[in-house]
Amino acid sequence: MILRKRFFTVLLIACIVGAIYAVSRAGLSVQPAEEAEETEEPLFGRRETLYLWYTDEALTDYLNSVAVAYNDYQEEARVIPVYTSGAEYLETINQASLHSEEVPDLYIVGNDSLEKAYLAGLASEIRVPEGVLPLKNYYTDTSIHAATYHEKQIGYPFYFETSSFLYNRTYLEDWARAQLEAERDVAEAEAAEAALAQNGPEEEAEAQEENPDGAGSAEGAENAETGDLTGDAIGEEEVAARVAEALPETIDDILAFADVYDAPEQVEAIFKWDVSDIFYNYFFVGNYIDVGGPAGDRDDSINIYNENAIRCMRVYQNLNQFFSIDTEEISYAGILQDFIDGKIVYTVVTTDALAKIEEAKANGEFQYEYGTSLIPDVNEELVSKSLSVTQCVVINGYSEHKDMANDFAVYLSCYNADNLYDRTGKMPARTGVDFENGNVQAFIAEYEKSAPNPKMIGTSNYWVEMEIAFARIWVGNDANAELKSLSEKIMTQIRGEEYTEEYIDVPEETPEEEEYTDEGMEEAAD
Repeated sequence: MILRKRFFTVLLIACIVGAIYAVSRAGLSVQPAEEAEETEEPLFGRRETLYLWYTDEALTDYLNSVAVAYNDYQEEARVIPVYTSGAEYLETINQASLHSEEVPDLYIVGNDSLEKAYLAGLASEIRVPEGVLPLKNYYTDTSIHAATYHEKQIGYPFYFETSSFLYNRTYLEDWARAQLEAERDVAEAEAAEAALAQNGPEEEAEAQEENPDGAGSAEGAENAETGDLTGDAIGEEEVAARVAEALPETIDDILAFADVYDAPEQVEAIFKWDVSDIFYNYFFVGNYIDVGGPAGDRDDSINIYNENAIRCMRVYQNLNQFFSIDTEEISYAGILQDFIDGKIVYTVVTTDALAKIEEAKANGEFQYEYGTSLIPDVNEELVSKSLSVTQCVVINGYSEHKDMANDFAVYLSCYNADNLYDRTGKMPARTGVDFENGNVQAFIAEYEKSAPNPKMIGTSNYWVEMEIAFARIWVGNDANAELKSLSEKIMTQIRGEEYTEEYIDVPEETPEEEEYTDEGMEEAAD
């Protein structure tokens, strides 16, 4: 009996030792149950988990790296970025907020969706930290308005998209150099004629024998170094100044340039852009159409049908005479490729073009220099204004961790925006960021004066209807009638009852006698 008890005692001790050994091999410590309950922590300590939702896959690596840096930066919360489809984005967020244990605490969304998000309870007013006040120290008025709804700041501006003017700088420099050389030749010829008239043929012949090319004198040497018109060499500074003068300030300037430009053989069009996409067309009329006021959220601030808007659209329509662009065959990707191939001198692009051009340049597929500038005005009287969309970081109204989510939103959009463009190609809304590629500055300047995407649910189809109006006007429909019809449709949606605009009589302007066409350009090139 005693032996049996000893046997079971030894067996029990062996089992306990074996269990302790197994646990120790697994890297775990053995604690009393009461102590384990008091000190046990989850894998990430006592941190709360924040879920950041987004729809643009190009942001994945960047957001993951920012989340890791933020997790190391503080000990209260850990951030997990969650990529999801853009289809029915807000509806998916709403369902997850109501039925999932992993509620999206914050998410990235376009400013045009903010009214819908706010009214659904999916967006709450942000808490701007003392160190970021006032917001205008970090953001432009354009981006602040984009993230505002009825005077409430319900998001942090993150990055934006807008359009800008793109040109082949090599072509313009070659043209400028040729112009300067021609002007120099004319100046030298006029100087020779003046000398001949003043000194007579004998003295002039002697002067030519002593200094046949004008470069032997101190004045000639100085001219050769500085690139003055009477010297032998055209200086780079002189060329750059002429290019700056030649950059078009209006659409009329583009047409005038086309009349005098001796285009290289490979150039197929002086100016070509995607007339089928409202994003590249809207600058024609953006300064004279108001849909929602500065923040795009006021249904009492709608002005689509007016005299200047009609005049702008008539200018747009008349360009169909000058540029052979088929809306059925044109595409933005094709336009950008033609520019890379050297077939276009001027075009209108969005921010993505810079990365694609730089990649083509690195691969040896783009053999030129290029530049960007503000989009030209419609004419000397009518000012252009581009369309812009601002992506915002929004705090979910259903989140249980709004303050923590707010802190990360500030970290993401304000404190950690310096390498956003380099990592993703997205233009940060925050100001004061340094860029290696100076061509981004034109997009920033264009964004500051751009027309924002409206937020109102009642105007959700505005861009589709506006694009249809542009397409009809381009092929010859009456601009006055199309804008009147568009305004009546949008106003009926906003007011909930039939709305009729009073007809505005805007006399047709007499077209210019000289017209530019692609065929005419080819003749000029010959």
